[in-house]
Amino acid sequence: MTATAPAAEATVRKSSPGAARGPRRRPGRIRRIGLPYLLLLPALLLELLVHLVPMVIGIVMSFKELTQFYIRDWGTAPWAGFDNYSVSVDFDAPVGKALLDSFLVTIAFTLLSVGLCWLIGTAAAVFMQDTFRGRGLLRALFLVPYALPVYAAVITWVFMFQHDNGLVNHVLHDQLGITDKPSFWLIGDNSFIALLTVSVWKGWPFAFLIVMAGLQNIPRELYEAASLDGAGMLQQVRRITLPSLRPVNQVLVLVLFLWTFNDFNTPYVMFGKTAPEAADLISVHIYQASFVTWDFGTGSAMSVLLLLFLLAVTGVYLALTSRGRRTAP
Repeated sequence: MTATAPAAEATVRKSSPGAARGPRRRPGRIRRIGLPYLLLLPALLLELLVHLVPMVIGIVMSFKELTQFYIRDWGTAPWAGFDNYSVSVDFDAPVGKALLDSFLVTIAFTLLSVGLCWLIGTAAAVFMQDTFRGRGLLRALFLVPYALPVYAAVITWVFMFQHDNGLVNHVLHDQLGITDKPSFWLIGDNSFIALLTVSVWKGWPFAFLIVMAGLQNIPRELYEAASLDGAGMLQQVRRITLPSLRPVNQVLVLVLFLWTFNDFNTPYVMFGKTAPEAADLISVHIYQASFVTWDFGTGSAMSVLLLLFLLAVTGVYLALTSRGRRTAP
């Protein structure tokens, strides 16, 4: 009896349905796996509410004939199909031609601003690698334009660019005598130079900060070995610094491009609702098409076209930089 009891118990255990399934997962393991997703849920919900929902609403508005007559209940606005897009890309018509001119101005402004910000920031970061008295104070001063609130900084520049009593005209005309007469910096063709100056002034400290952080990962032994081999400063920057900073610069240039291309605060504070033609960035142009002329359907279509352009540029840029990293030795 005692010998057959364990055998019978084993037979019952093998024939039970749960025996073939193997060990069950512990509830604690499931909780550990789902905990990261649970912690990410609030951020995902906020991202959905702040960005994705307005984006979807804007796309829907771009297909509607939404004017000031339907502001109270925009859902009742009649569908326009692709008419808003056709008006926006019809470069022979006034609306499309104005949008194309604004797009070209924004392209030129972005390329110059990003290039100058990267050049000045990189030069300052390389210069700050050497140890000298007052380096910490100088680093802090370099970051002041980036730390200042945008509106306070831009308003200060607006006062400096005034025609009669601005500091810029006082220095260039009264003190240095470079110009024959005081210039108008906030209207006409000079408005592009004024806008570019403010953009570079407040943007290059960010490039300086990122490049300076990337330089900390380059071993000093490389520079010492290059110096012993007779390499000068320019050769060290060309052969060591720039190749080592390639991953950092790839991200930096993309971020600066997106920020500068979408910049709305700087031109709006400088010029108001209607910017001069020479400084008519596409962000202010879309704002004017939407909130000044009350044609929200066309303005939404322009915003969607801008989004598609930035997505295409970002995709091509990431594809090219990823291919460059794969083919690099």
